[in-house]
Amino acid sequence: MAKAKSQFICQTCGAVTQRWVGRCESCGEWNSIIEEATASGIGAQGAIGARKGRVFALEGLSGESKPAPRIVSGIGELDRVTGGGFVPGSVLLIGGEPGIGKSTLLIQACATLAAKGHRVVYISGEEAVAQVRLRAERLGLAKTPVELAAETSVEDITATLSQGARPALVVIDSIQTMWTDKVEATPGTVTQVRGSAQALIRYAKTSGATVILVGHVTKDGQIAGPRVVEHMVDAVVSFEGDGGHHFRILRAVKNRFGPTDEIGVFEMTGLGLSEVSNPSALFLSGRDSSAPGAAVFAGMEGTRPVLVEIQALVAPTSLGTPRRAVVGWDSARLSMVIAVLEAHAGVRLGQHDVYLNVAGGLKINEPAADLAAAAALVSSLTGARLPPDSVFFGELGLSGAVRPVVHSGLRLKEAAKLGFAAAVAPATSREGETPAIPVKSCGHISSLVADIAAGGVARSNGQKPAAVASRPRSGAVPG
Repeated sequence: MAKAKSQFICQTCGAVTQRWVGRCESCGEWNSIIEEATASGIGAQGAIGARKGRVFALEGLSGESKPAPRIVSGIGELDRVTGGGFVPGSVLLIGGEPGIGKSTLLIQACATLAAKGHRVVYISGEEAVAQVRLRAERLGLAKTPVELAAETSVEDITATLSQGARPALVVIDSIQTMWTDKVEATPGTVTQVRGSAQALIRYAKTSGATVILVGHVTKDGQIAGPRVVEHMVDAVVSFEGDGGHHFRILRAVKNRFGPTDEIGVFEMTGLGLSEVSNPSALFLSGRDSSAPGAAVFAGMEGTRPVLVEIQALVAPTSLGTPRRAVVGWDSARLSMVIAVLEAHAGVRLGQHDVYLNVAGGLKINEPAADLAAAAALVSSLTGARLPPDSVFFGELGLSGAVRPVVHSGLRLKEAAKLGFAAAVAPATSREGETPAIPVKSCGHISSLVADIAAGGVARSNGQKPAAVASRPRSGAVPG
């Protein structure tokens, strides 16, 4: 009898090797390579009974194109992230840490759609039907006509869904627990995840039902399983949050039918997840405007302006190498801002520990936060508090110049709506445009440091520290 062929596959990145090794050469993970049988059925080459390809018609670029119809879930923040609702026949992949609220959000979305008369099916591969019912009772959704099942076989699931009316929404919780007969591998392995996802995607495309796949995440926040699954689906959504905070962020990473980098904000309550219509007020609640080292940053998350407080603490160090700790921002970006302050503004931070925190637990990725972070650092170092009614935004260049950023008008409108009276930002106003609030133009980082050090803002101790050297207001690069 011929010996069954096998191959070794990394369970983190999906790389294939011909022998077992302790560390994957592609992703660098240790002990992640598992021996699996050579794939058969889905995606296999040389399969028995392979049919000859058929000829299909080709079409040109010109022709009528209609906007994709959508099924509105009724949850505003979820519809914002998906681009206005679910597109029939699309497949979404949602990932998040355990206990973050993925199942709670999906149960609420299923109940809302089912209450509108749509057929909704929730397939759980991790929990029994009784456990899902308990969650629904806790959320007050037990009377909604959502169809439940606890099953892991993809063939049984697709056969059951084909009976009766076509479902509008199918939730698979989670894709790592699914398995298909066409793949000879253990459930949860890369081969099974890829084969199960491909079978469910084929069902969604042929039937027109929207399928949501729930995915686990690894220790570094990436969705577990092969990355090819993220390329196969139509949208990838990340559900983020911190156990120490009561809000959750739903972020679109990929979306073929809508904008990317869009966010939805939810608040975890005793009755489930509730929508937050004004995230800026939530992130700024409880801030101490009289303390130095705090700057309000007017940022953008997708198409939504968000105001958040950036806090900095600069303290003398007793170590040979000062600490550089940052939460909610890129640590490499913080190092660059500190270097620019040292080189072009005379702010000496080499003998100080630097701590930077984005209040509320929000993670900021855009470079427009450079100016707010620099203002918070200088404010903490000098002991001078920044104006409580001012916002900051602007990208900092390596030459010390403050570069303009996009969507300045939306940022200023959001600041005006929350009661802020001024903004410190690069000159971005176009001819004929009137900003929502007065903007103090900042062309070089030295001008911002000079304003803070010279008493341009209210001070808490009335003394100028020796750590800030005098710099010309013209913004010239020091020699």
